[in-house]
Amino acid sequence: MAAKSSAAARAPAHYPWFVLGDLNGFFGLAFDNLTVLSFLAGILVGGFGYPADIVYTKMFPGTAFGVLFGDLIYTWMARRLARRTGNVSVTAMPLGLDTPSTIGIALVVLGPAFLAFKASGLDPHQAALQTWYLGMATMIFMGLVKLVLSFCGGWLQRVLPQAGLLGSLAGIGLALIGFVPLVDIFATPIVGVLALGIILVTLVARIPLPGKAPGVFVAILVGTVLYHLLGPGGWLGGTYQPPSPELHLGLPLPTLGFLQGLKPALTYLPVAIPFGLLTVVGGINVTESARVAGDDFRTRDILLTEAVATLVAGLCGGVAQSTPYIGQPAYKGMGARAGYTLITALFIGLGGMLGYVSFIVELIPRAALAPILVFVALDIIVQAFHACPRRHGSAVAFAFFPTVARLLAIKLGTPSLVPSERFQALLRQPGRELPEVLITVALGNGFILTAALWGAFLAELIDRHLRRAALYLGILAGFAFFGVIHSAMPDGNMYLPWQIDDGFLRAIPFQFGLAYLLLAVLVLLLSFTGAARSAPAVED
Repeated sequence: MAAKSSAAARAPAHYPWFVLGDLNGFFGLAFDNLTVLSFLAGILVGGFGYPADIVYTKMFPGTAFGVLFGDLIYTWMARRLARRTGNVSVTAMPLGLDTPSTIGIALVVLGPAFLAFKASGLDPHQAALQTWYLGMATMIFMGLVKLVLSFCGGWLQRVLPQAGLLGSLAGIGLALIGFVPLVDIFATPIVGVLALGIILVTLVARIPLPGKAPGVFVAILVGTVLYHLLGPGGWLGGTYQPPSPELHLGLPLPTLGFLQGLKPALTYLPVAIPFGLLTVVGGINVTESARVAGDDFRTRDILLTEAVATLVAGLCGGVAQSTPYIGQPAYKGMGARAGYTLITALFIGLGGMLGYVSFIVELIPRAALAPILVFVALDIIVQAFHACPRRHGSAVAFAFFPTVARLLAIKLGTPSLVPSERFQALLRQPGRELPEVLITVALGNGFILTAALWGAFLAELIDRHLRRAALYLGILAGFAFFGVIHSAMPDGNMYLPWQIDDGFLRAIPFQFGLAYLLLAVLVLLLSFTGAARSAPAVED
């Protein structure tokens, strides 16, 4: 009886389903998700010529359904926490589509896979379907990895140096998320540069607009209005494309189509899995941030929800993973409770099914969205240097290079830029050293995993943990030998190196693997010297 009385005393008299602050939270969270969906469609349709109908009717419904599922669970978790603690001011954890991984997977998995399927002889529609299956399978793999890591995320965060994790992400920010959108900005400069300027003024310089109007909204509004006003008159330097009034309907029904993509998806796992790992570590950080703000959610529950939401999205046709968003205290400061996640779940989930999300995406020109990507890139790069110890700055920067190689490899492998016959000849161009194009392709394959391991190795070396550094080099040697990283194949496939017939390609696993192994032995031997056991030479 006493226990029941205590529980009743803790129970809130009324935890509201909706408060006024939920409206502000909804606009922020929903717009973030719409922006990510716009990036996904813009990269695939505009950048790779992917059929828009498959993006809108196959990919969008399942992807949006993952957000619907995750935000509904987070809404329920907030109400459960309010009942348990008697706190009527609990704010739900925000969940949405992960921006870096959605952009990264579109650029280096889905887009290149679509081009590879077309190059193999498939017509664009069949190539697009095979790419969709591959994308679903990739989400299944990532969801399973996140499911396992949700039980050991804290251990991973303690073991892996931040320079490797954040440095690899910052490299993506520099070369893919940052540089590529600059081309879109200056391809339609009247729209893009003005929108970029508004983003830089409001989000980077933090100069408020009159009336404290939100910078992202104003930038997109101004860019979109200019595009549709000036475009029909030919004032933008390109071909104007008016938005289609059609609503692309689609139901996120569970499908076994991902089974057809399991085998080809294995090629891209070295790229995809680190993205899942980063959201696990990010989920730990944002849960701690919410706890400090007064809402003590269980870390494992937060991570399990994002993992299951990713699996649900993949099973229903989605190709972008979900993650808890940074900024739960900011939503709390807006006065939001659990209503904003509930409304966002319904708006995004139903929008993916009923097609109004795809209409909004088509309405906004790429040049108006690209500046947001530039800001995201700047934020990611700066965060990597600020969050890591100062002495690890070189390790963070060292992790940039594999992504630069990947960007070059993408451009070299694009038939419209370099004809396929010429590209194949460059891969095998004889000389005193290994062919430069082959080296560039190899350095770019598995670039995220390579960057994470390079950054971790150098961070441990700087800290005089030479045996750990040697361990990372040993892992690099093994991965390079079997093509998990540094694959000699242009499509990034893994292999048994002794089964490679081409002598030029076969040199990569043996040369790279042996090089890493010899360096590991050297570092291990140096670990026995007195100088290696002294304090780090570079202090914060």
